[in-house]
Amino acid sequence: MDLIARIGTHFTESIEVKKQCEEILPTNIALAAECLVASFMSEGKVLACGNGGSAADAQHFSAELVGRFEKERPGLASIALTTDTSALTAIGNDYDFELIFSKQVRALGQANDVLVAISTSGNSANVLEAVHAAHEKGMKVIALTGKDGGQIAAALTNQDILLNVPYHRTARIQEVHITAIHALCDAIDFILLGGE
Repeated sequence: MDLIARIGTHFTESIEVKKQCEEILPTNIALAAECLVASFMSEGKVLACGNGGSAADAQHFSAELVGRFEKERPGLASIALTTDTSALTAIGNDYDFELIFSKQVRALGQANDVLVAISTSGNSANVLEAVHAAHEKGMKVIALTGKDGGQIAAALTNQDILLNVPYHRTARIQEVHITAIHALCDAIDFILLGGE
């Protein structure tokens, strides 16, 4: 396979995975949007977390909520738990890396808040700990996972929402996660603002 053909396979594979997820994710994305709007209407907020590319997705989602997506609207309360380097390094150093998100959830989370937990493997220990902490606080969880959903999917309750990408390659999972995040932002705006 030459280089051009190899590059082309990324596009082909991404399209195939997205088409598969188009069949399975929209209903749960709609449920997630309704869950988030209900939280915002109750003066709740989003706490979002993940590692690596998923940390970037958590920050991206929070930025779209606090700023705007494609329509002008008041900011929606969201905090990416991945951005406070002093808290992350203090908790990681003084306690354990597995606790960097859960300690923030316990300190900042309230019962009408929602945790958006992102893990392409579904097995990130610190994201799983955040899920447990959110449940302790009475929060709902929206989990974006991949593969078989992993331990995070298994830890969810019937109050929570799973957006799982059943594929094995991290890059493809991340590509669907960002599409799901954009669809979620659009759905939130549609519920709040209406329109086309």
